[in-house]
Amino acid sequence: MILLKPYLRAAPLLIGAALMLVGCGPKVDTHPGQPVTKRRALLQETLRTFEPMGIMVRGKTPYVAAKFLTLADQLQSLSTQPWHYFPPGSTYAPSRAKPAVWQQAAQFKQAQDTYIKAVSGLAATAKTSNLDAIRPAYAHVSDSCAACHKTFRGPSVL
Repeated sequence: MILLKPYLRAAPLLIGAALMLVGCGPKVDTHPGQPVTKRRALLQETLRTFEPMGIMVRGKTPYVAAKFLTLADQLQSLSTQPWHYFPPGSTYAPSRAKPAVWQQAAQFKQAQDTYIKAVSGLAATAKTSNLDAIRPAYAHVSDSCAACHKTFRGPSVL
């Protein structure tokens, strides 16, 4: 009997595993206008803008007024963009939007307005470069995010 080298015996297993993983890649959004893909991209960009601000506010990195102001302005620009990507029926995976988004449309709109107003307040406060004034403005934005997520966002799909 011919003994195969260990790596040759593992080859069929590795090929099988690779073939199984091919189907695990991200799914292409084929829905008209790709609303879930677009809103997720905008909300992820929002998070990538907001997180460095929080790190500065909490003192984990030095507060740099010019950088914070730039981030606050970017956040304000992003704050109005994702909302029109919540058309009825856009609950397909990987959306985490709860049916309450559409069932309680007035409350969802109010949550958007609260968030946009909080971001505007943070952007205005950032212009003062006063970190003691910025902290509560940042917390107000964070609280508006958390309140909206509590009502309108479901658990992670991962």
